[in-house]
Amino acid sequence: MQSGGADLAKRNGLLASVPTADLAPLAPHLEDVMLTAGKVLLEPGEPISNVYFPCDGIVSLLSVMQEGDAIETATVGREGAIGVLSGLGLRRSYSRALVQVPGRACRIPASQFRRAAEISQAIRDLIVHYSETLLIQVQQTAACNALHGVEERLSRWLLQARDRVDADIVRLTHDVLAQTLGVRRPTITVAAQQLQDAGLIRYHRGYTQILDRPGLEARACECYRSSRQ
Repeated sequence: MQSGGADLAKRNGLLASVPTADLAPLAPHLEDVMLTAGKVLLEPGEPISNVYFPCDGIVSLLSVMQEGDAIETATVGREGAIGVLSGLGLRRSYSRALVQVPGRACRIPASQFRRAAEISQAIRDLIVHYSETLLIQVQQTAACNALHGVEERLSRWLLQARDRVDADIVRLTHDVLAQTLGVRRPTITVAAQQLQDAGLIRYHRGYTQILDRPGLEARACECYRSSRQ
């Protein structure tokens, strides 16, 4: 692990939950990397060669259609990981993993993660538990996309982003938000303007600032509270 990597690993919820003895086989192979906005970590059908444990920033999992259209089905931040199922055996990605908000992460080759899981029941339990949690998020997102309005979904997404980056300013363009929520850019612009007119956010080219969190929570759909639970 690079210098300072041990402290960095503690900033990821999954790695922080692993007992010290079980973390030891992972430690020499963890690498501190920077995830830049727009970077694709995985494409559908690709073998999973690395596992990423974000320490800050946000990665979207996108379902990609044959014609190239994509919509977000889950988000991953410092509470989770990308490619974690590879610890149970050779796996291919079922979605595109796209960095939406830049940040640092711990990266480990999938082969090394798999070896550690083979000897650690705690790591295997972690993989199963997190996979179940991620499945719940995917199901909640599918229902949210079908049943809730854009303003509610935008409010939910901004709150989830704020929780993951620990800052009231989220650096995302409307183009990215439109792709994330599966709507046209003008639709996002209208929803953001409504939230700004209500004094809940301030948006400018490339970033959105949350001004009134309680008010934004009141506008968000029930999926935000469900995801936090």
